[in-house]
Amino acid sequence: MSVSEGGRAVGAEHQPVSGRPTLEAVAARAGVGRGTVSRVINGSPKVSAKARDAVLRAVEELGYVPNRAARSLVTRRTDTVALVVSESEERIFAEPYFAGIIRGIGSALSETGLQLILAMAQTREDHERLETYLAGRHVDGVLMISMHGGDPLWERLERIGVPVVLGGRPPGAASVSYVDADNRAGARQAVRYLAERGRRRIAAIAGPQDMGVGVDRLAGYRDALAAAELPELVAYGDFSEQSGVEAMRALLAEHGDLDAVFTASDPMAVGAMRVLREQGRSIPGDVAVIGFDDSPVAAHADPPLTTVHQPAEQMGRQMAHLLVTRINGERSEQSVLILDTHLVVRASA
Repeated sequence: MSVSEGGRAVGAEHQPVSGRPTLEAVAARAGVGRGTVSRVINGSPKVSAKARDAVLRAVEELGYVPNRAARSLVTRRTDTVALVVSESEERIFAEPYFAGIIRGIGSALSETGLQLILAMAQTREDHERLETYLAGRHVDGVLMISMHGGDPLWERLERIGVPVVLGGRPPGAASVSYVDADNRAGARQAVRYLAERGRRRIAAIAGPQDMGVGVDRLAGYRDALAAAELPELVAYGDFSEQSGVEAMRALLAEHGDLDAVFTASDPMAVGAMRVLREQGRSIPGDVAVIGFDDSPVAAHADPPLTTVHQPAEQMGRQMAHLLVTRINGERSEQSVLILDTHLVVRASA
């Protein structure tokens, strides 16, 4: 016979479990209360690592599978989270940044039992259809990355009570939960590094200025130039390699004496280096190049690319953790999280 003591079942681990394992059976096997098991299964961060390990071990040993259909009737939960990306399929699957974010989100959600669906929306019509779907409570919460200015989707979802967490600071002042890298500090460090090594004509290929990340990285570039009393030489791209090609050609046509370029993404840096080689400029002898991302392509560039590391996978994990906290109605100590960046020095600068 088992005896209940302080919400814990004592001796229950010796009892055989027949039929479909229950939440109570998992609690007994793990030596914790039923509420603790529920929090672990629902992905709540308000559980100690020891208790979580015990519950997950018991779940595996017993073969426990939550009855999602029955639970959704009671809780009105779908156990599904949407990741909305306002970019083309080509960019999402070609640029390593998106892969890192998605890996991090998937890793965090795998611990909760929540399913992830990917929604891509570029046009106004795409956004309208997606808004109707998300507002219909087909998901428990929404993650959004690569937001452009004027996109009202997250604000509308928040107004009707759908929990939203953004990846990246939205343009302008906004009261919303988001996770971002310290883009301004990272850009400032990169350009200061160039100035300290004697570069005096430092250009920038900036990102879109309707995105918080584009604004912040350009601001960091300007901070460093102002401190060094150097002139601004700026062209704009959209973070893609082709836009880096076009911006580099424009910069060289107007400022042929530039001796360094800071680009707001690694793909744009790769495009810029391609143009510099085509025009007979040595890297870094004639022109030093620094990117931003520290994506896998940076280490394999020719020459290997000096770049600012941003923790994309960690950003994805933290976004998912914040959203799960909101879905569960729990208080979060932080609704905005800014992650550190740092410069990774290689042969291009």
